[in-house]
Amino acid sequence: MTTFQALILGIIQGLTELLPISSSGHLDIIPWLFNWTNNPNFVADFEGFDVALHFGTFLAIGIFFFKDWIKLIVGGFNQVVKKKKTTEGRMFWYLVIATIPGGIIGLLLDTFVGDALKQPVIIAIALIVMGIILYVVDKKAKSTTDYEHMSFKQTFLIGLSQCLAFIPGVSRSGITMTTGRAMGVDRKSTAKYSFMLSAPIVFAATLFKIKDFVFSVPFFVGILASFLVGIIVIKWLLQYLQKGSFKGFAIYRVIFGIIILIVAFVRG
Repeated sequence: MTTFQALILGIIQGLTELLPISSSGHLDIIPWLFNWTNNPNFVADFEGFDVALHFGTFLAIGIFFFKDWIKLIVGGFNQVVKKKKTTEGRMFWYLVIATIPGGIIGLLLDTFVGDALKQPVIIAIALIVMGIILYVVDKKAKSTTDYEHMSFKQTFLIGLSQCLAFIPGVSRSGITMTTGRAMGVDRKSTAKYSFMLSAPIVFAATLFKIKDFVFSVPFFVGILASFLVGIIVIKWLLQYLQKGSFKGFAIYRVIFGIIILIVAFVRG
C-alpha cells in the first residue's frame, strides 16, 4: 500500500465513519473502483488497516468529547460507589449496557458471514435501501427527546441496532441514527449518542485486530488523516443537525449505490 492510497483511505474513513453513509462500504468499494485490489501487496497491507483507520476516528471522538467522557466516567463511578445519581452517571451505564449485545452479536455475525457480504452489489443495495429508510424515518419522526433525557429503552435499542452494521453499506452511524430518530430523539442528540456509542466497539475491535497491523509510514498517515478529518466532521455535523436533516446523506447513499451497480454491470 502506498502512502497516497493510505491518505485517501484515511480521509474517506474520517468522512464516512461519522456520517451516516457507511465507512466499511466505502473502504471496500474505493479500492475496488480504482482496481487497487488487483495488487497482492495492497490486499496484504489492507488486512487490519481498515480497523486501524477506525482507531483514528476513535481518537477523534475521544478528544472532541474528552470532557464529556470524563463526566460520564466520574458519574458512572459515583453512581455505583457513592450511590449518587446524575445524568452523566445514568448515561454512562446506558452506554455500557447498550454496547454489550450489539457488540457481541455484531462480532459473531462479522466472524461467520462478514466476508461473504463484501460484494459490490450487496454494498450498493445496502446503501440504497438504508438511504431510503433513513430519509423516510427522519422525515416522519418527531423530536421529543434530547441527549440528556434519553431513556434506557431508547439507548438500548439504538445500541442493539449496531449489530446490523456488519453488513457493509448499512453504516453503524446510519442505523443507530435512524433508530434514534425512529424513537423520537432529536437529530443532534442521536448523532452525539451514536458517536459516543461507537467508541467502545471501535476500541475493542482495535485490540482484537492489532495483531494484523502493519506498522509503516502509510499506516500512520492513514490514522492521522482519519483522526484530523474526523474532528472536523464531528464539529460540522453537530452544528449542521441543529437545523439540517439527514435528507442529503440519504440522497448521496442512493446515488452512490446506483453508481456502484452501474460499474459492476459494466465490468461484468
